[in-house]
Amino acid sequence: MTDAKIRLLLVDDQLIIRQGLRSLLEAKPDLEVVGEAENGQQAIVQVETLQPDVVLMDVRMPIMDGVAATRAICQQFSQTKVLVLTTFDDDEYVSQAMRLGARGYLLKDTHSEDLAAAIRAVHKGYTQLGPGLLEKAISPPPPSTPQPPTRLPPELAGLTAREREVLALIVSGASNREIAEALYISERTVKNHITSILSQLHLRDRTQAAMFASAYLPLLQ
Repeated sequence: MTDAKIRLLLVDDQLIIRQGLRSLLEAKPDLEVVGEAENGQQAIVQVETLQPDVVLMDVRMPIMDGVAATRAICQQFSQTKVLVLTTFDDDEYVSQAMRLGARGYLLKDTHSEDLAAAIRAVHKGYTQLGPGLLEKAISPPPPSTPQPPTRLPPELAGLTAREREVLALIVSGASNREIAEALYISERTVKNHITSILSQLHLRDRTQAAMFASAYLPLLQ
């Protein structure tokens, strides 16, 4: 009986990068790419749906970047390990990603054999850092506390005022009945609003909506 393959999720906004990684990694008998995502928001949804063992996460992406996605995934899905794979070796990116729970940080010029070895090590619980990244990973956090978001992303800004109210209550953990009572509307109307919200955000259920919108709660209220 052979060991189960390590299930991988590739997260990168460039299709050609994802295709290249898939080709390289699936040539390894113990690795299997089970899904792809082009931004952090999609990555969170895919992790919940596919439950991969390891996520290969880019840093700079539209809609939600890899740092925010790493934080959400490490908080919500402890069984999934995040290995950052990017072209950016900025001190802030490296240290922040590692503080938020990433198990490794590699650059995209890493040799395919070294990348495969790093994936196996991360899957076992070890930390993996590319050459020259150790000092950046352990650098102290910046003296100022990171500021919360000051603007809603386009997907949330496009919701109506009522939909944002409903979404804020979902993030707060309110049931449909509690939302209806808080906003003085019927539960049927609440359900209609939730259906519209999920459609516009391209999400499957209210749990995914709450995870995506949680960082923006003060701006929704």
